[in-house]
Amino acid sequence: MNKEELIEQALRLPNSVIPYYINRQLTELFPDKAVVESQSSLFDVEEYARDGQCHVEPRASIHSEFVTDWEEPDEDENTVSEGQLSKNARNAWLEATWRGETLQVLIMGWWEAYNRVIYRWILADTEESATQFLEAVCRWNSEVRGEILVFDDGCWYKDERLYQAIKDATFENLILQGTLKQDIRADLERFFDARAVYEKYHIPWKRGILFVGPPGNGKTHAVKALINSLDKPCLYVKSFKAEYRKDENNIRDVFKRARKAAPCILVLEDLDSLLTDENRSFFLNELDGFAANVGIITLATTNHPERLDPAILDRPSRFDRKYPFELPGLQERIDYIEHWNTILQGAMQLPVEAIEHIATLTEGFSFAYLKELFLSSMMKWIVAPQPDIMDTLMREQVSVLREQMASARKAD
Repeated sequence: MNKEELIEQALRLPNSVIPYYINRQLTELFPDKAVVESQSSLFDVEEYARDGQCHVEPRASIHSEFVTDWEEPDEDENTVSEGQLSKNARNAWLEATWRGETLQVLIMGWWEAYNRVIYRWILADTEESATQFLEAVCRWNSEVRGEILVFDDGCWYKDERLYQAIKDATFENLILQGTLKQDIRADLERFFDARAVYEKYHIPWKRGILFVGPPGNGKTHAVKALINSLDKPCLYVKSFKAEYRKDENNIRDVFKRARKAAPCILVLEDLDSLLTDENRSFFLNELDGFAANVGIITLATTNHPERLDPAILDRPSRFDRKYPFELPGLQERIDYIEHWNTILQGAMQLPVEAIEHIATLTEGFSFAYLKELFLSSMMKWIVAPQPDIMDTLMREQVSVLREQMASARKAD
């Protein structure tokens, strides 16, 4: 047996014996090296290297398997980012240079019951060096910095591109009724500044906040603006579902990771779609059970509060702050149309006197439909550009969108 054949020979064996076999072979092949084995998902040495914390490259003369994937571009209302290639080790020997030391890392993975299991082995001159490297990589990967930590399909992953995509969402370009946005921002700022006061009076330093209202009225924008302004770690849950993992385990992992990242914001968008009759009790146990959840703001949104169990919606200390995101009134529609009108250029701009008229015609429109009104009218103008017709095009599109809204309501 030699190190060039190790991966091939190991993958011929039953899964249950592969880790022991590799550990024994590494000890025999490298008698002068310390061998440390890890199955921690946080020991992602490639991610660590991509941030410049160390340097890694494939070991020369040994064939290693790397997988190159295409990451789809992110698109949202504020940002369109380019896709990119991503290359990651599947079964590979890497050589890592870290703090003046050279270490070897063997990465291997195989399938067990439809789950991919990944093991990593570190070879270093001393066990102390190997464990220090393991700790440094895991500690770095456990921190949330300049990215969003997303939970989906039973796994965590850092999404720096998502974080960058929300940077344009601010309170300055968020239009809400009255003092709603000021109240929300002040509420969360006071919470994060008040730990000493909570502890002095023995009040649990945690908070549950629920944004409630029909779709398209600024809930997601408000969440993004809060992430930007508060500068706290953000954990975003896409789903508690995983094909081969129970919801209860996923819910437990979500809150466990949030406690490690605290003080932080745990975002549960569309809470009514995340919870089911089967997983609700597990969620409630984690939300207000034995664990303290110190420093966690659980920030949830829902378009359908009627679908939430009263135990979630009405019980004190769970979601004790509920903020309504209603359809915009006349003044909010005027403000929104004025904001968009500053984006339009030249002959496409609305005359000032048309703004209030369009705002009056769009009673019952959400912010999302107001945005669609501008976009669809702009497309029509581009096909046949003429001065002084934008207000006419928009009035025509109001009728079209009202029909769409009526159809959507019937479908619901």
